[in-house]
Amino acid sequence: MKDHRNLSPRQQALAERALFDALLTLQSAEECRAFLRDLCTPAELQALADRWAVVGLLKAGLPYREIHKQTGVSLTTIGRVARCLLDGDGGYQLASERLHEKQHRPEHA
Repeated sequence: MKDHRNLSPRQQALAERALFDALLTLQSAEECRAFLRDLCTPAELQALADRWAVVGLLKAGLPYREIHKQTGVSLTTIGRVARCLLDGDGGYQLASERLHEKQHRPEHA
């Protein structure tokens, strides 16, 4: 992560909150895609997508080496994602659970 020595912890927290608030204004996958394509380099966006793909494969119980073979994601990154799933802030788990619920919800409920 880039070190912003000129920003206080409070300023950094406010900058992050502004980003999170911007993300929360997006109302569709298409809007989110447009925002992230503007915000991230292609490599950054690919890294985010790769990590999200790893979440699903880890939750499905695939071994690290199989995930690496399927995705090309490094074993180090797979390990980091796994650690976040087990002992992170809970974001991967929350998003994964909500997406699962959404995908398994009856269409007219």
